[in-house]
Amino acid sequence: MATPPADRVYSQSHEWHKIEDDMVTLGLTQFAVDQLTDVTYAEMKKPGFAFKAGDIVGEVESVKTTSDIYCFVDGAIVETNKAVADDPSLLNSDPYGKGWLIKVKMSGKGKLGECVDAATYAKQHG
Repeated sequence: MATPPADRVYSQSHEWHKIEDDMVTLGLTQFAVDQLTDVTYAEMKKPGFAFKAGDIVGEVESVKTTSDIYCFVDGAIVETNKAVADDPSLLNSDPYGKGWLIKVKMSGKGKLGECVDAATYAKQHG
């Protein structure tokens, strides 16, 4: 596996978190979408949904399985990626770019300490 982008942190449940001030963009890693194979459906909680770190913020379905999506910060969803809802294959083709899932206004760092940097994630899942 190629090293994922270094500008974010990675959870053991295969979500990436890109943190910019108090905003977090969340998506799935290449490893996750490779394991899922063809993603056929993605549904995220609606903007305004407030949650604690480790809560489920959505789900994706593939020809193989359904997977819950977790966020490792405390916060509230401010935006969902409508393009992915309309075309879930964006997760397969561009998981670190156009395939992002939600944007969150962070109210606390929650469980970010459980996440790892790109090099560590690549070593664990390469």
